[in-house]
Amino acid sequence: MNNILKYFPDKIRDIIKKEIQETNSNLEEIRIRVDKPIILKFNNLEKIVRYKVNSDEILNILQAVCENSIYSYQNQIANGFVTIKGGHRVGISGSCVIENGKVININYINSLNFRISRQILDCSKNILKHILNLKQNTVYNTLIVSPPGSGKTTILRDIVKQVSNGIKHLNFQGINVGVVDERGEIASLYKGSPQNDIGIKTDVIENVSKSIGMKMLIRSMAPKVVVADEIGSFEDIEVINYAMCSGCKGIFTAHGLNLEDIYLNPVLRNLINAHIFEIIIFLSTKEKGTYKNIYLLNRRNLQYEEYFEEENLVNIGRGI
Repeated sequence: MNNILKYFPDKIRDIIKKEIQETNSNLEEIRIRVDKPIILKFNNLEKIVRYKVNSDEILNILQAVCENSIYSYQNQIANGFVTIKGGHRVGISGSCVIENGKVININYINSLNFRISRQILDCSKNILKHILNLKQNTVYNTLIVSPPGSGKTTILRDIVKQVSNGIKHLNFQGINVGVVDERGEIASLYKGSPQNDIGIKTDVIENVSKSIGMKMLIRSMAPKVVVADEIGSFEDIEVINYAMCSGCKGIFTAHGLNLEDIYLNPVLRNLINAHIFEIIIFLSTKEKGTYKNIYLLNRRNLQYEEYFEEENLVNIGRGI
């Protein structure tokens, strides 16, 4: 925690330290807004700290985060966040500067959100056994689905680590994994070095769209498995099809609550129609690291709608 609090002025640092000690729980977020109280998020609890932060303090915090060189972090700032040592992310909002339809900078910063990264090792063990194809020492093409905040990225990160390192007790040999870390949430690169343990056979490309990054990884690093978080654009359809036709397997996540949400999402519907996914996993919203349902897709039928008939979508497990 000291690695995060060092970016704050002494007065704010002391206030946050006191709240952490009194709450005696894991801190997940520190939200700072101009002329508003500080809000701290602990697990399932939020605390409002009655200290109003001014614009100069926010600028000083950002300067510290950017190692007193905001210009050198301009590309990250334009993406709305800066990754700091330890894999923690500082979200940024303010007035966007647009050039040729793209955000090139954010001025008049009015809020910062420190999201504290904690890697939960082995959190995917209940899910991983359904993803592995042990006979061929690879994985099934998998879609992991849940609403925001249900632990998709945390579980995906652990899956990457396990598949990359191998799993001795299952006689699964580690294989090359290519991760397109579009928002820097899986590996959390800091000056090129992953701040999270993503395994010994994992290659990461960060801060690039999935449609570009996946092709770059396939052409340059020859992964056996490609991984991306939160697919959802029509460009994703093309590049995922490209990856599968290149002989790669894929593990992806998407937002949704149930089968109906998948049906209503045109991107996911198209990928199902292309017979990409073999397994669909719905995570539990009650307890992180558990699943609600796992479905095995029957690939014999051509129409997407038929997948939702009982004989074509086989529920192979409930985790809660």
